Amino acid sequence: QNMTMDSEKIVCPVDKTLNLINKKWSIQIIRDMFFGKKHFKEFKEDKPKLSNKVLSNCLKELEENGLIRKEVLNTSPVTTEYYLTEYGKSMNRIIYELAMFTLQNDDEHSYSDEVRDDLKNTFKEKLEIND
Repeated sequence: QNMTMDSEKIVCPVDKTLNLINKKWSIQIIRDMFFGKKHFKEFKEDKPKLSNKVLSNCLKELEENGLIRKEVLNTSPVTTEYYLTEYGKSMNRIIYELAMFTLQNDDEHSYSDEVRDDLKNTFKEKLEIND
């Protein structure tokens, strides 16, 4: 959606953000990094449908967009680790709000109050949300 302000075309900020993370697994990979995952195989652990090729492409795009950085360690065999950049870490509120949306609106799974509170606190801690 293009918006026009003072005869200047402005790209919607929502569209700009979504363009950074438009690959199917991007948000989950960023979330996983907040939760401590940093190796290629770790991102696949709970995602059986995520192929190596798709994961590789997604990591490459996230790196190109400045959300993550890749570090190749001189180990034997060579180890590659991925880390969120400060820019990537600034997505913490987006991921937190996605989680809270479900916790507040999901009647299908009807989380108990205790589970809901535990999940909320876990996300607050891992995503470094300070209210």
